Amino acid sequence: MKEHIPVLLNEVIKNLNPQSNQNFIDATLGGGGHAEKILEKTAPDGILIGVDLDEKAIELAKKRLNKFGRRAILIKQNYKNLKEKLNEQYRDIQIHGILLDLGLSLYQLQDTSRGFSFLNNNLGMKFDEDDDKEDAEEIINSYSQEKLEKIFKEFGEEQLARHIAKQIVNYRNNSKIKTSRELAEIVESVYKKFYRQKSKINPATKVFQALRIYINHEFDNIKSFLPDAIDILETGGKMAVITFHSLEDRIVKEIFKDASHDCICPPNFPKCVCNHRAKIKLINRKVIVPTEREVKDNPASRSAKLRIIQKL
Repeated sequence: MKEHIPVLLNEVIKNLNPQSNQNFIDATLGGGGHAEKILEKTAPDGILIGVDLDEKAIELAKKRLNKFGRRAILIKQNYKNLKEKLNEQYRDIQIHGILLDLGLSLYQLQDTSRGFSFLNNNLGMKFDEDDDKEDAEEIINSYSQEKLEKIFKEFGEEQLARHIAKQIVNYRNNSKIKTSRELAEIVESVYKKFYRQKSKINPATKVFQALRIYINHEFDNIKSFLPDAIDILETGGKMAVITFHSLEDRIVKEIFKDASHDCICPPNFPKCVCNHRAKIKLINRKVIVPTEREVKDNPASRSAKLRIIQKL
């Protein structure tokens, strides 16, 4: 198994600027690469609280971060519940920085039992394998054509959503779709009807993205967590968010935009009635993207976008 490479690592560390004995949260721990670098910078007594919904991610990160002993606190939890968890168990820890990396880890993509990759034997796509909610296989084989089309459009911005949904329903009338490989081939067969030139990315990318986001309620989690994260931060603390597609980035951008303004009343209002006050300032108005060198070394980073804010 290849080692996971943390995306935009240098840019995250430069902008979060972790200092000796400061405390941080890595809200999506993944492979633990960002967390490792933060813990190195916050020695000798800085604490990092690492959160992930994926049990296997926690286990792998534990091995990587074991050398930091009690300074690394790892929690299996949905990051949207982090504020409540901190209030219950870690109320006395001041938080100076937060990282939210919304990308999949290499471990998740390489695990053939998870269904995140186009070539997996499984069709699951759940971050929390203990959760009894519907997985991708159940959705693909039971949802109506109209509902599948809506998911592909709303969460993946897939232009061929209607045609793909129709092809899925036609296929499953004869045979149940059991693997991500089968699903990817169905999507590819639709693309071949409309596009002669081969795409640089797998044609099934947006469909897989849409299913994963829908199954794991990713947009709702982001919308719930970001305001909580701002509250969690100490004054002067910073938060870094890495997104991987336009829909995620749009949500983050809008929440940060509102949180950085004193008034968010409609422009046609004669005077402010919202009494809203800015809680943050934007460190970078233009998103930070990977260098050409990073994209060459780690193609998975190609669509990454980084936004940084600081609490007022």
